[in-house]
Formats: sequence, structure tokens, C-alpha cells
Amino acid sequence: MNPALVRQAGMAPLLEVENLRKYFAVRKKALQRGTAVVRAVDDVSFAVEEGETLGLVGESGCGKTTVGRTALRLYPPTSGRIRFRVGDEVVDISSVSQGRLKGIRRHMQIVYQDPFSSLNPRMTVGSLLEEPMIVHGTRSKSERTERVLAMVNAVGMKPEHVKRYPHEFSGGQRQRIAIARALVLHPSLVVADEPVSSLDVSIQAQVLNLLEDLQKQFGLTYLFIAHNLSVVKHISDRIAVMYLGKIVEIAPTEELFRRPRHPYTEALMSAIPVPDPDLKMRRIALPGDPPSPLNPPTGCRFHPRCRYAQPVCSSEEPALREVAPRRGEAGPGFREAGPSHRAACHFMDSLTLETVPDRMLIRLPSPPNTDQSS
Repeated sequence: MNPALVRQAGMAPLLEVENLRKYFAVRKKALQRGTAVVRAVDDVSFAVEEGETLGLVGESGCGKTTVGRTALRLYPPTSGRIRFRVGDEVVDISSVSQGRLKGIRRHMQIVYQDPFSSLNPRMTVGSLLEEPMIVHGTRSKSERTERVLAMVNAVGMKPEHVKRYPHEFSGGQRQRIAIARALVLHPSLVVADEPVSSLDVSIQAQVLNLLEDLQKQFGLTYLFIAHNLSVVKHISDRIAVMYLGKIVEIAPTEELFRRPRHPYTEALMSAIPVPDPDLKMRRIALPGDPPSPLNPPTGCRFHPRCRYAQPVCSSEEPALREVAPRRGEAGPGFREAGPSHRAACHFMDSLTLETVPDRMLIRLPSPPNTDQSS
């Protein structure tokens, strides 16, 4: 479904996160009293329209996984609001009771990064897929069995696989099982937490193609978390870039790759591996290490590593605001009808950042989804 059409029809976003914060208390070092606070997610806002895929990218430790888990209320938020639309009703799940939340959970599911640790090794595939339906009290035994077989077929596996255990499968097959388990209740929202990062490139393509096919078949909405920009570009309608607990840029996929407006996005794009040895792109090496979320920098959190930083960057935090289109950049009616491009940089309207030529992006192969050897 086209997100722009959803808004024109007056429908609320499927998921809307507003000023979300998630802090973790940790013990201080030996001989120090009290606790310190890790600001894993610090004032994050975004919306996901029904039928779209929002990619969430950033380096390890930036808080993207915490955003996904907190948006599902697997972690209780420290503050902020999480609105989720169930049918025609919009529910603020950040404050509902656990009893009410259980009824909502069937509409939102998650696919974890490592299927070997997320699948119970003592349960067969059939039992793993049947368990969510038992927990939510849905369907008779015969109906559950029919749904299990239907989902096994939907993810490209065979009926006889339901009697096997997770250790009998390859990594790609285990991830297919994890996807089937997430979809067995027919949710509307799926958080995919780096679902292909542990797989070979050819198997990544199979799983990504599978996710796209399932999205069309079941009308799914994805929050797709990854650190590989090539993967995110392949599957996402929009991309949000995170750095040290904050979203620093969010835009439609093609817009982001054509015109990045935040220096951190520019640095991420320069790190994309080049598949052609005859093509070279200047790598932007960021100085130092990422600051600690225990003690984030003042002002813009990226300024200690930013080559464009000015004095104002260390004293004043930039707001995530709409990018002003430059002459000849915006297509006809894009700003009125399409999703916005926002960035958090004091100088985003004046900087000219390097982009990634499309021919330099890694091309993921497109093998058929029916390959059982994955």
C-alpha cells in the first residue's frame, strides 16, 4: 500500500513513536557508589504507515535494536508514547496493562537476528509454530495443524520438516522457521531485527525476497533493522539513520541515497563495499570511537567525529527538521504528496555531501525462494 495514499484516506499510521526514551541503569565501577544511566534511546520519533517497510540503520550500539524492542513493549519505555493501530482503534501501548497488551501482541511480532538462539532446541518445528496459537487461545488442534502446514509452505519449506528439530537445519532454513513462527498469528506489524546479518550473501537474497513476497501476500508492515545499507536499500521504502540513541536523518530510500543531508549518513555510505575492483570511492574515516551513551556529548552527538563541525555544534543540539529542497532537486509534487526528508544538522541546507553512485552498490542476487538448501 502506498503510504501517501494511506494518509490521504485519513488513516492513522500503523505504528507511531513519539519522543521515545529508553534508559538502562547500570552499576558504576568498583569503589564508586550509586548507578549510572545508559541512554540507549533518547527522544526518538517516527511513524510507520500500513504496508510500508521502514529501514532503521546505524552502527552497533546506536540503539536501533532497543528501539524495535521498546516499540513492541518487550522493553518498558522510560518515557514517550507508542501508538499502535488495531483495526480502527489506535492504542497507546506504552501505558496499557499486561492483560490488554497480550491481546494486542498477536498483531505485532518480531524476527530475531540469530534463529539458533531464538528457537527452542527441544521443540520440533511443528511445536514451535503451534505454540503462539496455543498461547493466544486460537483455533482447534486440527485448525492449528492446518495453519502450521500452510506457514511452512509459505516460507518455502516442506511438510516433513515440521517433525524435525532446529539443529537439523541450516542457518537460512532456521531463519525461515523463525519467520513462519512470527507470521503464524497473521500480525500486521513485524519487527525484523537484523534477520539476514548472519547469513551468506546468496542466502540473504533468498530471505529478503521471501520477506518481500510475504509482505505482498499477507499485507505486512515491516520495521527492518540492519547495519548494511545495501540490504536496507533493497527492501525499504524509507530509511531512518540512528547515531548514539537518536535519529539523525530519515527520508524515502531513493531520496536518501541521492541526497544525504547528514554527515554521518555520508560516512555510512562511504563504507559500503564496492563490488567492482575498477571502481573506487573515497572512504570517510571517522576519528576516534563512538562516544559512550553513559556520557553523550553536548550539542550534536556526532560533532566530536564530524569533519564539518562548527562551534555551534558542540553547544546547541540540532532539531530533526524538514530539509529545504534545492533548485532542481525535488520532483513535481514530491513535498506535497510524498514522505518528508528530515535531518538533524545545523548546516544541512548548505553542505554538499558525497553520494553513492547506484552502480557502486552491492547487487544482491535474486535466486528463487524455493531453494531448500538454504
